[in-house]
Amino acid sequence: MLAGVSRPSEGTIAWAEGAAPRVGWVPQRPALYARLTTRENLRLFAALEGAADPAGHAERLLARADLLRFADRTAAELSTGTMQRLNLAIALAGEPSVLLLDEPTATLSPDQRHRLWDWLAALCSEDGLAIAFSTQSVDEALRHAQRVVVLSHGRVAFAGTMDVLVGADGREVDAAAAEDAFLRLVGEQEAS
Repeated sequence: MLAGVSRPSEGTIAWAEGAAPRVGWVPQRPALYARLTTRENLRLFAALEGAADPAGHAERLLARADLLRFADRTAAELSTGTMQRLNLAIALAGEPSVLLLDEPTATLSPDQRHRLWDWLAALCSEDGLAIAFSTQSVDEALRHAQRVVVLSHGRVAFAGTMDVLVGADGREVDAAAAEDAFLRLVGEQEAS
């Protein structure tokens, strides 16, 4: 809905005053052209986003995503983690104010996950980018989300902070407590 693909069945989406309603989307499976080089992909998407200087914009994105050494390799030749960095760089081509990520670390190794989250944290702090992500990992939500929305059977089962989700039973907020709280919540939803 935020990306404009679907209309809300209820409620509204409102942008803060002064916020540019530009959305970047990072699908779980990379949305790029495997036969094009990394540089060619970025030039193409920069041009599609209306960049005044697509080649220059692509070079900045190559540097920002630490992809310069892969610039002339086809996307098909990239490792999974490197391809996901290219996928994210493509999403940044339109200079979004919010970035939507669909399970961005599902196929990444622990070191690549760490690297991706470090980059996303820098984008938030340096550029003021807002990030919304979906994940199946309760631990990832605990580590990286300021707010969580738990969906169960297509309905919102919880919306708030992990402290509130876990804190209901007085336990310390850690990965085990967060997972227990999530499982309890989803179990309650299935029982009703």
